[in-house]
Amino acid sequence: MSTVTGRIHSFQSLGTVDGPGVRFVAFLQGCHLRCGCCHNPDTWSLTDGTVYTPDEVVAKAVRFKEYFGTEGGITLSGGEPLLQADFVREVFRLCHREGIHTCLDTSWSILTDAVRAALDETDRVLLDVKYTDEERYRQYVGCRLEPVLQFLAELNEQQIPTTLRQVIIPTLNDTAADMQALKAIVDQHTCVDKIELLPFRKICQVKYDTLAIPFPFGQLPEPAAADMQRLEAVLRT
Repeated sequence: MSTVTGRIHSFQSLGTVDGPGVRFVAFLQGCHLRCGCCHNPDTWSLTDGTVYTPDEVVAKAVRFKEYFGTEGGITLSGGEPLLQADFVREVFRLCHREGIHTCLDTSWSILTDAVRAALDETDRVLLDVKYTDEERYRQYVGCRLEPVLQFLAELNEQQIPTTLRQVIIPTLNDTAADMQALKAIVDQHTCVDKIELLPFRKICQVKYDTLAIPFPFGQLPEPAAADMQRLEAVLRT
């Protein structure tokens, strides 16, 4: 039994939006970024959450294995799961022993040996690329774009199937030029086999109110369905 432990915020038994198929999702505690559109500010703290061993997490996932079918499996999300890269690696290693597909949902910006070891056990990555330029990354995320692209280059080097995701936030990244810049990044990385544009939503406002912290993008509008369709069309050209 592994001596590694991890902090987990919560679980979702049968998720359908966190990777292919039906998935058991663990939301890991802790995040070093401060994205203006973050839906889970309650996952930021590095010391909150409940401590689990990898064996305990995998035992929970195995209970739902019959629902996974040929495409589903486990997804580790957050927070930022790669802040606990050793734990991610061990959970995924044990999942592979049980024949469970592994998926990592990350916004990572620092590439370490521990992260590379976790990727060795990762079947698919959901990578959030928030914006396509350094200025907006620094202002609205709290890190630089360059390390994110370095991480994507590592995924490409290992040819790990990757879904590239971007939350569309009106007035910040919702132009045709933004989509063309995103497509240019994708075109340079053959590991990316899917792009998902996710509409910005403000249902998380209640979490910010409960935590008594301001929601940075609370004043921004949500994108209309027609606007999302317009941006999707740009990506297809």
